[in-house]
Amino acid sequence: MNTIHEALAPGEQEADFSGVDKVRVVEALARVLPAGALLYEAEDLRPYECDGLSAYRQVPMIVALPKTEAEVVAVLKVCHELGAPVVARGAGTGLSGGALPHANGVVLSLARFTRILSVDPYSRTAVVQPGVRNVSISEAAAPYGLYYAPDPSSQIACTIGGNVAENSGGVHCLKYGLTVHNVLRVRGVTIDGEVVEFGNHGPDAPGYDLLALAIGSEGMLAVVTEATVKLTPTPQLARCVLAAFDDVTRAGDAVAAVIAAGIIPAGLEMMDQPATVAVEDFVHAGYPLDAKAILLCESDGTPEEVAEEVERMRAVLEASGATEIRVSRDEAERLRFWAGRKAAFPAAGRLSPDYYCMDGTIPRKHIGAMLEAIEVMEGKYGLRCINVFHAGDGNLHPLILFDANQPGELERAEAFGAEILELSVEFGGTITGEHGVGIEKINQMCSQFTRAELAAFFRVKAAFDPAGLLNPGKAIPTLNRCAEYGRVRASGGQLPHPELPRF
Repeated sequence: MNTIHEALAPGEQEADFSGVDKVRVVEALARVLPAGALLYEAEDLRPYECDGLSAYRQVPMIVALPKTEAEVVAVLKVCHELGAPVVARGAGTGLSGGALPHANGVVLSLARFTRILSVDPYSRTAVVQPGVRNVSISEAAAPYGLYYAPDPSSQIACTIGGNVAENSGGVHCLKYGLTVHNVLRVRGVTIDGEVVEFGNHGPDAPGYDLLALAIGSEGMLAVVTEATVKLTPTPQLARCVLAAFDDVTRAGDAVAAVIAAGIIPAGLEMMDQPATVAVEDFVHAGYPLDAKAILLCESDGTPEEVAEEVERMRAVLEASGATEIRVSRDEAERLRFWAGRKAAFPAAGRLSPDYYCMDGTIPRKHIGAMLEAIEVMEGKYGLRCINVFHAGDGNLHPLILFDANQPGELERAEAFGAEILELSVEFGGTITGEHGVGIEKINQMCSQFTRAELAAFFRVKAAFDPAGLLNPGKAIPTLNRCAEYGRVRASGGQLPHPELPRF
C-alpha cells in the first residue's frame, strides 16, 4: 500500500498516488456496492470534475454512490486496503475546491443520504443524513415553529454534510452562529472503516472537543454519515433596515458603530454600488442605485423587541452618516431586500463570463480600508470587483470578474484574490470565514501559520488518517510548498495551485 505516514508528521512533501491500480479498485468496490452505485466510464465521471470553484477541474478515477452507512464503511475499507485516495462530496456547491477529485482516486458521493431521520420539537433538535439540503431542515421543522439558523446563500442546494465539512455560515450567522454553533453531534466513518461519533445530544460532552475539530475539517478526518443539529424558534417578527451611504468608508464605519452600541442584529450585510446595480437589474429588490454602499440590518424577536432595536439601529445609522434609511413595511418587502443580497452571486454571473469569489475575514474597523485597497487593486490587475459580505463579522466576499477565455485573466484574478487574502492577514484577520481552504487558499495558509503550526496540523491529520488518503492535497500546505511560496513571493511571482485549471 502506498502510504505517506513518514511524511505526514513533518509535512514535508506531497503524497504520490500514481501507483493506484484502477482495475483492482473497481473490482473490489463492485463487490461491496449494489448495481448502479459505481461509476468509472469517462462520460459518467465528467459531472464530478469540480465543485463551485469551476476554474479547477480534475476527472476522478471512480465515483462511488453508497446509500447506507455500511456501504460507506465498505468503500473506505477497500480504499484503505488498496491505498486509493478518497474525496467525499456533497452537492458540490463549495467555493474553495474542497471537493476537487483526485485523478487517481475515488469520489465518495453522499448524494443518496437524503433522509431526515427525526425532528424533536421538545429538545429542539433534528437528526439528518449528510445529503439533506440545508433549507429542507427548516422546512421539516416549520410545523413546530422551529428552523435551522445557518443559512448560506446556496441553502436551497447545499447539503448539511458539506456545511459540516466547511463550517458554513450565512447572512444570519452574526446572531445565531456558524455551523459549529448549531451542531450537537456528528457521526462518521474514518478511512479504515471505523464508525465514530463526536459530541452528543446534550449541550456539552466530556474530554477534548473533537466535535469542533471535525466541523470545518474539510473531509480530511472522517466522512460524515449523520448529524444532530440544533433547531431555533422561529421569531415572531423580523424587520430589515436598509441604510444607504454616499461613501463606502462611512458604511464600513457604521457597521463597527452598530456593534459598538451593543446591538447584535440577526443579520448585518453590506453591498457596494457595483453590487447593488448588478443585483437590482437581476431581481428588482428596490435598492437605491445612487448609493455608494448599502447596509442590510435585520432585527428579529417579539414585536416589542424588534421595535426597540430598529429604533436603536436607526439612531446609530443616522449618526454614522446614512443618507437614506428604510424599514421593511411587511414580510414581502423584507424578503425582497434579502433576495437581492442572496442573488449577488448569480447577478455577478450576468456581468462577466467568470467570477472568482474570495472569503477573507477582517476586523470590522478595517472594512473601509479594505474596500479602498480593493479599488486600487482593480486598477493594478485590470479587473473589476464587486463587493458583498457579512459585514457584521467582517467576512468579505469580493467577486473578481474575469474572462477565462482571455489569456492571462485567470492568472490575474488569482493574483488579485491572493493579495486580498494576504491583506486580510495583515489587517489581523484570516484567509477564510466560511468557504474553507480547499486548494484555493492553500498558498495563503503559509502566510497565516508558522511551520510549527502547520506541522501540528499534519500530526492531527495523521492521528485520524495515517496514510493521508482522505482528501489529500487540501487545506494544509506541505512545508516544502510554504518554503517555495516564500521564495516566489520574495521575487514578486505567483506560485501555482496544486491542480492546474482546465476549462
